[in-house]
Amino acid sequence: MPERTLKGCHILVVEDEYMLANELSRELDGAGAVVVGPAPSVERALDLIGTEARPDGAILDVSLGGERVDPVADVLLERGVPFLFVTGYDSLSLGPKFADIVRCEKPVDMRVVTKAIGRIVS
Repeated sequence: MPERTLKGCHILVVEDEYMLANELSRELDGAGAVVVGPAPSVERALDLIGTEARPDGAILDVSLGGERVDPVADVLLERGVPFLFVTGYDSLSLGPKFADIVRCEKPVDMRVVTKAIGRIVS
C-alpha cells in the first residue's frame, strides 16, 4: 500500500527538547508537511490548537518539562485529530485512555516518525 503523502498537511509538533523538535520539524518539512509549532509546553500547545486552523495530525512528547501532555491529547481526541506519542514511556504508563494511540519510542528515527504520522492522518 503506498504511503500517504504529507504534502500540505498541518502537523502539530509538541516537544520540549529543542534538538528533537528541530529535527522533527525539518523531517516533516522535507516530507511536504506544514509544521505547526513546535510547542515546548502544554500551555503553548493548547494556545496553538486554539488559534491555528485544525491540524491534520500531531506528534506529542508525553512529558514536557515534567508536565504530562494529557490535556493536549484530550483536546485532540475530542476534536478527532489523529496523533501519536514520541516517548520513552511504555504503553502501560500512558493509561488505558491512550492504549490505541501509536507510540514511537525514544530515541527515535525521524523517518519512522514521519512515516507513522503519514499513516494515521487521513
